Amino acid sequence: MAVVFDLDGTLIDSLPTIAKAGNAVLADVNLQELDIDVYRGFVGLGEQVFIDRLIAATTLSVTDRPVVMEHFIKRYKEASSQTDLFHGVEKAMSDLKAMQVPIGLCTNKPQAALSVVLDTLNWQDMFGSVIAGDTLAVRKPHPEPLQKAFQDLGSTTGIYVGDSETDAETAKRAGVPFVLFTKGIRVSPIEDIPHDVAFDDFADLAEIVKDLIS
Repeated sequence: MAVVFDLDGTLIDSLPTIAKAGNAVLADVNLQELDIDVYRGFVGLGEQVFIDRLIAATTLSVTDRPVVMEHFIKRYKEASSQTDLFHGVEKAMSDLKAMQVPIGLCTNKPQAALSVVLDTLNWQDMFGSVIAGDTLAVRKPHPEPLQKAFQDLGSTTGIYVGDSETDAETAKRAGVPFVLFTKGIRVSPIEDIPHDVAFDDFADLAEIVKDLIS
């Protein structure tokens, strides 16, 4: 059985960098910055939804959407090189590989920004499958990206590890167990997000995976 991970808010502490990119776009047009907690409600469904929510929360014009998107992707790529891993992630990856568990990545982050993150972390060869937000015609919470990741890993099913409502819905639609990382980017209380197991320390992940696949 394979394990597939979300990226933002699951493996990397990316909300600060996402907020930085968004505020850089606002600064470009002399608008006031938004608080980081406002951006918490913008993420999870990809850059298209992010831009729609950014426009709705400010005086940005819908007619300027293509330009706003272009500026955001540029700023997002720049900010992505400053991303930090959550504590214990590297050890958890090593533990799973030692257990001979295939691991993959399924994120709504666009490939341009994702490539910067993987290069920064020297993770070009970390995952047996990498599905970005623009790899397929659909993205999470549609189950196809997650299913494609499992297929790439030679598995018909597996475990999805994520941090958000979107990740929980994706796992539900794909019919796989969902493991919720509670220190990530979410809006709802933990108890309102369907999950099989919740954890806040990556030191616990290998044991959680063992229990679920036994």
